[in-house]
Amino acid sequence: MCKKAIIAMSGGVDSSVSALIMKERGYDCIGANMKLYTNEDAGISREKGCCSLSDVEDAKSVAHRLDMPFYVFNFTDKFHECVIDRFINAYEQGKTPNPCIDCNRYLKFDKLFIRMKEIDFDYIVTGHYARIEYDENSKRWLLKKAVDDSKDQSYVLYMLTQEQLRHVQFPLGNMKKTEVREIAERHGFVNARKHDSQDICFVPDGDYAGFIERTTGKSFKKGNFTDKNGNVLGEHKGIIHYTVGQRKGLGVAFGKPMFVCGIDPTENRVILGENDELFSDSLTADNVNLISCDNLREPMRVCAKVRYRQKEQPALAWQTDDGLLHVKFDGPQRAITKGQAVVLYDGDTVVGGGEII
Repeated sequence: MCKKAIIAMSGGVDSSVSALIMKERGYDCIGANMKLYTNEDAGISREKGCCSLSDVEDAKSVAHRLDMPFYVFNFTDKFHECVIDRFINAYEQGKTPNPCIDCNRYLKFDKLFIRMKEIDFDYIVTGHYARIEYDENSKRWLLKKAVDDSKDQSYVLYMLTQEQLRHVQFPLGNMKKTEVREIAERHGFVNARKHDSQDICFVPDGDYAGFIERTTGKSFKKGNFTDKNGNVLGEHKGIIHYTVGQRKGLGVAFGKPMFVCGIDPTENRVILGENDELFSDSLTADNVNLISCDNLREPMRVCAKVRYRQKEQPALAWQTDDGLLHVKFDGPQRAITKGQAVVLYDGDTVVGGGEII
């Protein structure tokens, strides 16, 4: 019997070429665009962000060209609850969230995964740059880095479970981005040269604080900039405007470079310091998901990264009885930030990861 696949089509070139590849492999495919957010609700132009009408039309155009049924699934309520609300809550708590990871966890590989089962399909297919392999020795599905290191997205996929990995395919994992665009041009796809999205879809102008204020209707109180000893250095405009490591936009002149080193929502203060005060060599994470093994009760040598664009760094990782993940780096790391993910690697294999607390 022919295997059936739902292609998550955003309107971009990556998911479009993924659809083509699955069709060429003989799968029975449908295209699915996930309606996640209405941009007008936040006062943002309809033509910006991943929920714009033009993106839906691009996805529909490619599906039609591939003679593939195309549907739009409305997941706006789930997206607001699991991505937008979590995003806002994190900033209110002085954290810096990663909504792309939440979107993968709760929408692409949960809500869409449930829909896949409801209609009796076999696979979810996305345009992510990563690889999935089955290891006969461990009897586990493994998540691995993409061949194109500059496009690798394994960091934002660390939350995938064994059950999900068994029913997910990433056709672009062994390809270079240049190859993907060439294929799209060769097949006349309307989005062959479309730029990759660089912004958070629901905040395409990058003004996170403005989005939070518009969405919640709240105004956030001013407070004190302090040093690590509590000495007052000036006044900040509300903690949602800051993230650890930030230098620009502080609005106060100090005569030397100063950076956000911490955010204390309880005292409504933003802690500033010089660059060397941003470095630390250890972290703790919760909401842990492990892929290549069941647990890390025994310390394991890994390479770890604490943000998407960072080069992974050598470290020792282990779990305590409460399930928390502890990582001790061989050397100090800059701006380890609450709310971001730490992801562990063994070579090109993702061991797992968690949310930094």
